[in-house]
Amino acid sequence: MTGVLARLVRPLLLSILVFWTGAATAHEIRPAVADVAVGQSDLRLRIRMPLEQLAAGLDLAGISDTNDAAGAALYDRLRAMDSGAFETAFREAWPRISQGFIIESGGTRVAPEIAAIAVPAVGDVELPRDSVLTLTADLPEGDDPVQIGWRPNYGELVLRQEGGGEDAYEAFLMGGELSEPLPRGAVSTESGLKVFLRYIGVGFEHIVPLGVDHILFVLGLFFFSTQFRPLLWQVTAFTAAHTVTLALGATGILTIPASVVEPLIAATIVFVGVENVLGWGTTRSRTALVFCFGLLHGLGFASVLGDFGIASGRFVQALLGFNVGVEFGQLFVIGVAFALVGVWFARKSWYRRAIAVPVSAVISLIGLYWVIERTGVIELPPLPLL
Repeated sequence: MTGVLARLVRPLLLSILVFWTGAATAHEIRPAVADVAVGQSDLRLRIRMPLEQLAAGLDLAGISDTNDAAGAALYDRLRAMDSGAFETAFREAWPRISQGFIIESGGTRVAPEIAAIAVPAVGDVELPRDSVLTLTADLPEGDDPVQIGWRPNYGELVLRQEGGGEDAYEAFLMGGELSEPLPRGAVSTESGLKVFLRYIGVGFEHIVPLGVDHILFVLGLFFFSTQFRPLLWQVTAFTAAHTVTLALGATGILTIPASVVEPLIAATIVFVGVENVLGWGTTRSRTALVFCFGLLHGLGFASVLGDFGIASGRFVQALLGFNVGVEFGQLFVIGVAFALVGVWFARKSWYRRAIAVPVSAVISLIGLYWVIERTGVIELPPLPLL
């Protein structure tokens, strides 16, 4: 009977995961992310965002969905253009668009110029298309610091200063705010090793104590089997998978909105807990599933890493350090689980019935609550203490 149930329910749960993968919306408005390098006589600004929003002249102030803005139909048409055609349209609209950028030094406003535009090919039109716009601007003579921002209708802006070391400026600018005055010619004195070590702490903190959803997923792996070999295979597969998508997501090559990734991560927690309760799967099948789920969790890690901000000159060191920190956090969770449960009870005849199954059921229920909460199907309050 259990085998029949597994054959029926397992494909159903996987279908739910596939359904949520397609639930992204191209109309979700996210903050643009910009990295600025301020030299002595010029600056370079690299912005990652759906440039169609600027080309369509949308007023993004105070809204969260492009459908609510005038010009939404034009925005949709621009997103459907191939990369070459859209770049041409954007350059033609640049004289108008550039008026919304504010770069000031010593009371003088300077005009930015396009240095490069990288527009991805048209993919899934249900997903936003993040392009990269690189701007340069000549600064007035002198040593006056520089302030940067844009008009409120361009939306929210995450601005990160390159070359400032640990004290580099980072800000979330909204409502047309300008940055603090940024000094010219900032040069980072932070070594690659120091960046690597600093981001180990960032990665560990994202698991313990901040990553409760990731902790529950790792505990789900632990309660599948407390034997070292199956657990080692699963953790290795999870590591390999999230390393790939962490790198792709952090570099902007693969971008999926958090509104899709977060419910999917919660759904993987549900799935792992249900499998534990029903006793499904072998080490091989569970390892394959964990690899697929690790791809999703890597995208979750990438969003955190992107929000934290990385100077481009130390990107590799930061990425590696963050990944190592995540692994340390996961191993810490497994170590604590072994110390509190595995060492004392794993060999007892009643362990699965009295501990593994009930705990896995609770893990699944929490994951299901998060799926409902994060998709907004039903408005739910946050879980206490989680």
